[in-house]
Amino acid sequence: MDPLFVIVLVVALALFFDFTNGFHDTANAMATPIATGALKPKTAVLIAAILNLVGAFLSTAVAKTISVDLINEDVTIKVEMIFAGLCGAILWNLTTWILGLPSSSSHALFGGLIGAAVASAGFDAVNFIKVVEKVILPSLFAPVIAGVAAYLATRLAYLITSRSQAERARTGIGTGRARFRTGQIFSSSLVALSHGTNDAQKTMGVITLVLITAGLLDKESGVPLWVMVSAALAIALGTYMGGWRIIKTLGTGLSEIKPAQGLAAETATGVTILASTNLGFALSTTQVASGSVIGAGLGRKGGTVRWSKASHVVGAWFLTLPAAALVGAVAAYIAGLGPFGILLDAVLVTGVIIALFQISKRNAVTHTNVLSEVEEASEVVVTPAQRRRAEKAERLAAQKAAEKAAGEAKKNKKGSKS
Repeated sequence: MDPLFVIVLVVALALFFDFTNGFHDTANAMATPIATGALKPKTAVLIAAILNLVGAFLSTAVAKTISVDLINEDVTIKVEMIFAGLCGAILWNLTTWILGLPSSSSHALFGGLIGAAVASAGFDAVNFIKVVEKVILPSLFAPVIAGVAAYLATRLAYLITSRSQAERARTGIGTGRARFRTGQIFSSSLVALSHGTNDAQKTMGVITLVLITAGLLDKESGVPLWVMVSAALAIALGTYMGGWRIIKTLGTGLSEIKPAQGLAAETATGVTILASTNLGFALSTTQVASGSVIGAGLGRKGGTVRWSKASHVVGAWFLTLPAAALVGAVAAYIAGLGPFGILLDAVLVTGVIIALFQISKRNAVTHTNVLSEVEEASEVVVTPAQRRRAEKAERLAAQKAAEKAAGEAKKNKKGSKS
């Protein structure tokens, strides 16, 4: 098989992964503003796509982590190995998308590459020190940091805008919390921009690694402009397609989110991702966004977190890297059979992709029904505070009705005597 054809095939597969990364992670920025009504669904994904495109050009620190730090320098990397790693990443991304789980596209990519590298050249092929430093540790600490920040920001937002029922009745002025919807436009835009600076870099790093492996690029040359442009366009297009299933999960599946909580969660997510990008940490933007939503859910008095759904999400976090690594290792073994193995990998992956998209049509979630899905989900949620208020209102209404009935009975009794 022509080596140039293999290189083109791998680059195309990397850009397709970038596309799946875009629609898989749209929810990170736009699930909460869609859930609170701050932005219309199509408007939200358009803003996210544009800012993902812009963000992709702001940094290459994460791309260096992928193209230089992940694999040990003394290991001979083969293009077929990268191809196999991408197979693992794409299949896991699409599987979790079907299930509506906000898993990590980043960890799917790392897992696929690590599995393929181990299957091709043994455990010595992977620079596990850098994996722990740049991938594992950020994945453990970043969601917690973002969650705590979102919790504190939510508490502060509700404290600043708190007004008693009596004060609102006397002045006729509400809390003004609905204005947080306007702030969400800017905070969600920050998340979309930061997502571009981090996740688009990963595909740039993979393509750069392919070019270095094939001898078409020097290791110290950096990321070529055409690679930056193509990766930025791929993730922007995927973002515009909208990962509606995951938007539904992240918008209402983890917690009922109000505008103030949405603003807090998005701000915490954006700041955490930008700080990590500056340090070259290839963290999971999905984990950060999910941690922020959970923190914001806990930060509102009477707010709840759906821990059953949260446990599914966290479970997917832990499964992502090893599951993608397993698929990447199998794909690498098949690719090691030669040109026939590469073609077999391509056919199998294409078949699974087509099957998953066909399955998705059975219960499609699109921009036309995601908002109604979100509204229905929020309507069935009753927080403990809401339940107590409703019960109190029912008791007061029953008490007033009883007093009114007693008064009328007394009045009728007097009238009958006269």
